[in-house]
Amino acid sequence: MMVKYTQLGSSDLVVSNICLGTMTFGQQNTEKEAHQQLNYATDQGINFIDTAEMYPVPPRENTVYSTESIVGSWIKKNPRDKIILATKAAGSARGMPWVRDGEHAFNRTNLRSAVEGSLKRLQTDYIDLYQLHWPERNTPMFGQYLFNPEQEREYTDFAETLQALSELINEGKIRHIGLSNEWPWGLMQFLNTSERESLPRVVSMQNAYNLINRTYDSSLREMGYRENVPFLAYSPMAFGHLSAKYINDPKAQGRVNDFDGFAQRYEKPSVEPAIKAYAALAQELNITPATLALAFTYSRWFCASSIIGATNMDQLTENINAINFEWSDEVEQAIEAIHLKFFNPAP
Repeated sequence: MMVKYTQLGSSDLVVSNICLGTMTFGQQNTEKEAHQQLNYATDQGINFIDTAEMYPVPPRENTVYSTESIVGSWIKKNPRDKIILATKAAGSARGMPWVRDGEHAFNRTNLRSAVEGSLKRLQTDYIDLYQLHWPERNTPMFGQYLFNPEQEREYTDFAETLQALSELINEGKIRHIGLSNEWPWGLMQFLNTSERESLPRVVSMQNAYNLINRTYDSSLREMGYRENVPFLAYSPMAFGHLSAKYINDPKAQGRVNDFDGFAQRYEKPSVEPAIKAYAALAQELNITPATLALAFTYSRWFCASSIIGATNMDQLTENINAINFEWSDEVEQAIEAIHLKFFNPAP
């Protein structure tokens, strides 16, 4: 096993280059199954766990917060200082009135409420990386890709948000802050505001990234490098699409079929031929399509950690073992040839 560790930007957090995502815990996975995953992942050297107050996904009123509670019951039984624990505050752009009674603006009152709720559920005194789950302002999100000024709405001033997070850092409740599902303008506003106002600096950016969604490459890769904001790639398997199981069996078991309308981002016309092309390349390499997809994100120089998720132990084992695939220039060239033919089919 070749798990490696990277310092996250300007922080003192040293994270494994594989992060265990938890969005299935409490809906597709029981507490017992979740703890089995956590035990196995940490036994393989993974020290980075990512969750969110709104999990599991798809978000529902009757399951909200349960993922953090499941992670917390595991955290309580394990050495806290061996784990880098990340969670997220839900923003106001997606509704969900059952999350903190719909009070989601990134202001002092709401962020304090969110952090204190997460700390209680996670059964810990501090959160290592606290992330804003998506922008509060009007931006394209979760499969949208065009900015529309007609959807403008009010949002909390960046300085007010950073000041609220600064107070929580000073109190020892969170250690560092990050962004998720953010765009270049938002990242620069946070960075410029932190420098101008001497407020905490974001140390990471967590966005979707995989073989069929490479928006980060053209929108944020240079910025992440020049501003020292490492990338955390989520959804490296594109909700299981990149395993090619839905190509082989359109009714295959998985979240795409289990939850109606859940994977709209991947219902675009070039997705299927792109997946078939990557699956054919995997066959040539004598590996599974899943291994190819994961090895791709693991091999990205700008990716500090890839966030994996699984609903059973076989999937989790394959996901982690993909790190042992030897990436070569020839594989990279083959990937790029497919990418240029089916350019970013699921942004």
